[in-house]
Amino acid sequence: MPWTQWLLLLLCWGATSGQYPQRQPEVDDSSPAVVRADSRRQRSPPPVEPLDFGFVPAAVYDTHAYYEPGAIGVLFHMVHAFLYVIQPNSFPKDLIVKVIQQNMGGIKLEEWRKPENVVLLLQGVYYEAGFLVCASIGIIFVVIVPVLGMCFCVCRCCENCGGEMHQRQRKNADCQRGFFTASLVATTIFIILGVLIAYAANHNISSHIKSTRRLINTNMRDLRTFANNTPAQIEYLTAQYTTAKNKVLSELDNIGPLLGGRIHSQLEKEVVPSLDTALRMAGAMRETKEALESVSSSLQILQEGTEKLKDSLSGERASLSNTLSDPACTNGAVSPSCNAIRSTLSQLGINADFSKLPDVNYALANVHTLLKTDLSSIVQKGYSSFNDTPTLVKEQTKNIVSGVKGMLDKIGLEINGFAKMFPVEASLANFTIFLNNEQKRIESYYPQLDQMDFYRWIGCVAVLCMVVLIMAFNVLGLLCGTCGYDKQATPTTRGCLSNTGGNLLMAGVSFSFIFAWMLMAIVTTLFVAGGNLEKLMCEPLANRQLFKIIDTPFLVHPTKKNFLPGMLFQNPNIDLTLGSMYRECFENNGLYHALQLETMFNINSFLNRTVYNKDLAKVFEGVQVDLQDITLLEQAGRDNLINFANSGIGLIDYEAYLAEVNKGVTLVDLLTFSTDLESQADQLPRGALENALKGHASSIRQIHREHVVPIEQAMSTLTQSIKLLQRTSSDLPVKVTNILSAIDASEYLITNNASHVVKQETKGYVQSLVGYFKQYTNWVQNSLTAEVAQCKPISNIVDSMEIVGCSFVLDSVNTFWFGLGGCSILLIPSIIFSIKLAKYYRRMDTEDVFEDSPHYDTMTRFPRASAPPSCPDW
Repeated sequence: MPWTQWLLLLLCWGATSGQYPQRQPEVDDSSPAVVRADSRRQRSPPPVEPLDFGFVPAAVYDTHAYYEPGAIGVLFHMVHAFLYVIQPNSFPKDLIVKVIQQNMGGIKLEEWRKPENVVLLLQGVYYEAGFLVCASIGIIFVVIVPVLGMCFCVCRCCENCGGEMHQRQRKNADCQRGFFTASLVATTIFIILGVLIAYAANHNISSHIKSTRRLINTNMRDLRTFANNTPAQIEYLTAQYTTAKNKVLSELDNIGPLLGGRIHSQLEKEVVPSLDTALRMAGAMRETKEALESVSSSLQILQEGTEKLKDSLSGERASLSNTLSDPACTNGAVSPSCNAIRSTLSQLGINADFSKLPDVNYALANVHTLLKTDLSSIVQKGYSSFNDTPTLVKEQTKNIVSGVKGMLDKIGLEINGFAKMFPVEASLANFTIFLNNEQKRIESYYPQLDQMDFYRWIGCVAVLCMVVLIMAFNVLGLLCGTCGYDKQATPTTRGCLSNTGGNLLMAGVSFSFIFAWMLMAIVTTLFVAGGNLEKLMCEPLANRQLFKIIDTPFLVHPTKKNFLPGMLFQNPNIDLTLGSMYRECFENNGLYHALQLETMFNINSFLNRTVYNKDLAKVFEGVQVDLQDITLLEQAGRDNLINFANSGIGLIDYEAYLAEVNKGVTLVDLLTFSTDLESQADQLPRGALENALKGHASSIRQIHREHVVPIEQAMSTLTQSIKLLQRTSSDLPVKVTNILSAIDASEYLITNNASHVVKQETKGYVQSLVGYFKQYTNWVQNSLTAEVAQCKPISNIVDSMEIVGCSFVLDSVNTFWFGLGGCSILLIPSIIFSIKLAKYYRRMDTEDVFEDSPHYDTMTRFPRASAPPSCPDW
C-alpha cells in the first residue's frame, strides 16, 4: 500500500477522533428549602470526576526482533574484536555525507582531481588503511604462493631445495625431528580448529534459514494485524465521542441544579444572612410575647402575694405585741428581753411594693396582635422563593438547552461524516491483499533460496575439503612416519611405512601450494567485503549512526532539507527523521505521532471547526435569567417587623421593675427574726411567756414558707423576663431598620445585579461543558500518540533485517573467512614443517659412510664418502 494511502488513513482517523473534554460539577437539586440547611447544601458543587473512555483495542504483535547467537556468539565476538584491531576508527559519518553531497550528479574521474575530492579520497584511504594493508598482504599471498610453488617444484626437480635424496647425519637429528613433529602437530591442530570454526559458521547460515522464514511470517502477520486492528481502533475513538456527548447531555438536563445552583451559591452570600436576621427577629417576637406574659402573670402574683404577706405580718405583729403586754414581762429579770423584742416589732413588714408598678398589658396586646401574622412562615417563603433559583434557571433556559443538544448531534454527525470521507477499510483491505500476495511471492522463492543455500553450503564445504585434504595428508603422514620410524635404520634403509609417511607429507605440501593461494583469494575477497559491510553497515545500523547519515539535512538535494518527509509526503521541510520515526516505532507508539502527521493534518484545526466552534459559547451568551419574581420578604412581613418595633415594649419602665425586684420581700429576714426570737425566749424563765414567744417564732416561719418563698420565686421569674425584654427592646427600631435594609439590598442585588452573576456563572458552566470535550480530545491525542496504529511492526522489520543480514549472514560469513584465513596462513608453516619432517621419514638414495677414528671415541664419526645402500634390491 503506498505511503500516501497510509497518510490518508491516519488523517481520517485523526479527524474522526477530534473532540474536547472536561468535567462538570453536579449540585444537589434540593426542593425549595424550608430550612437554612437546605440552601447550604447547594453551595458547594461536588468535585469534577474524570470521564472513563475505556481502553483502545490493543494489537498484539508476534515478532520478537531479538537474537541471541548462543555458543557461536563467542566466535562472533572474536571476529568483531579482530575487525576492531584492523579498523579502530569511528564511523566516518561526516566523510560519507561529504562524499554523497559532492557526487550526487555521478562520479566523474576528472572531478576527483579537485582538491576537496583529493582530501576526501585521502580521508577514505586513512579510514580503510587497515583493510588495505590486510588486503595487500592477501593479494601478495595470492601472487607469491603459486610462484613460490612453481619455483619450489622446479628447484626440487633439479635436486635442489631438498630435492636431493640424501640426508646428512647430525648429532641433533632426533631433536630436530621431534621439534618439527611437534610444530607440525600444533599447526595441524590449529588448522583443524580453523576448519571447525569455518564449518560452524557455514552451518550457522543454513540452520537460520528457517528462522528467517519465521521472522518473515511473523512480520507479515504483524502487518496484517496492524491493518486489521486500525479500523476498529479508529471506530472506537469515534464512538467514544458519545461518552462525552452523553455526559454533556446529562449536564444540560440538570442545568437547573448545576447552573442555577452556581448562581444560587453566589447570591446566597448576601441573601441568606438577611433572611437569617429576619428569621431570628421572628423568634425574638415569640420570646417577647412569652416574656410579656411572664411579666404580667408574675406581677399579678407579686401584687396578690405581697397583700397577703402584709396582712399576715400585721396580724402576727399585733399578736406578738399582745403577748409582750403580759404582766410577766414587767418582771425585772424578764423586762429587758421583752423590751428588746418589742423594739423589733416594727421590722415585721413588707419592703417591696409591686402595686405601684405599671402593667404591660398594652405591649402584650400589641405583640399578641403581631403574632397573628406568622412572620416565620413569611421568611420561609422568602427562603423557598430564593431556593427556587435552579427551577427558574431550568425553565428559562429550556429553549437554549434544546438548541445546544441539536448542536451536539450535529457535531457527532460531522465527525462520523468526516470519518466516512476516507475509504479506510477499503484501503486497509487492499493493503492486506497486498501483504498476502507479497507473502505468497516471497514464499515462492523459498525453494530457490533453499537450493541456492544448498549450493552455497556445498561450495563452502568443498573449500573446506581442500584444507581437510591437506590435513589428511599431514595427519596420515605424521601417523605413518611416527609409527614406521626406526632409529636403528639408516636413511637408505628406512621402512616402507616411514617412507609412505614422508611421501604423504610431501603430497600435503604439493596440495598446499595448489590450494593455499585459492583459499587466500577467497578469504581476501570475503574479508574486504564482509569487514567493510560490518564496519560501514551493521555497526552503524546497530548504534543507529546510519540513520544520522540518512537524516542529514540537504543530503540528497541542496534545496530539500529532509529526505524521509520528502519521499513520503513530498514536503522535505517537515522535521521528520528516520531516526525519530524508528525510535517512536521501537517504543510502540502510534504511527500518527511517529510520522508527525499533525504537520499534514492538525486535529486542533478540525476541532476548532467542529467541537471547538464559538457557536456553543454564543448560544450561552444569550442566557438571560430573570430573578425579579423572587420575593424575599412580603409586605406583611415588613409591616409585622415595623409594628413590632412600635409595639410599646420599649416604653416599659424596666428600671422601676428592676429596682423593686432588687429589694427584699420583707424588711427583715423572717427566718433570722424567728431564730432570734427563739433565742431570746430561751433566756426567759420557763413558763407561758416562753412558750408563747416560741409559738410566735413558729408562726413567723410558717409565714415565710407560705408567702415569702412563692413571692421570691415570682420575683426571680420577673427579673429574667424583664432583662430579656430590656435586651430585646434595646435599639429595636434600629435593628428592624437594619433588617429591612439588608433585605432591600438583597432584593436589589437579585433584581438589578444578578445579570453579572448569571454571566459569570454561565461562563463557568460552559467551560465545564467544554471541559468534557477537552478531556475527550486529550484522550484522543494521547491514544493517537501511544495506542492507535502502534507501529512496532515497522521497527521490527528494520530489526529483523538487521538480524538476518548482520547476525545470521554477515557474522557467519565473517566467521567463515576468519577461520578459513587462519587455515590459509597456517599452511605456510605447515609446508615448511612438512618439508623438513619428510626428510626424516622418506627413504634416501644415498647416505653418509662413516669410519672409526683411533684417536676419538666411537661416538665421534666423520663422513668419508657417500655410497648407495647395501640392500640387495638397490
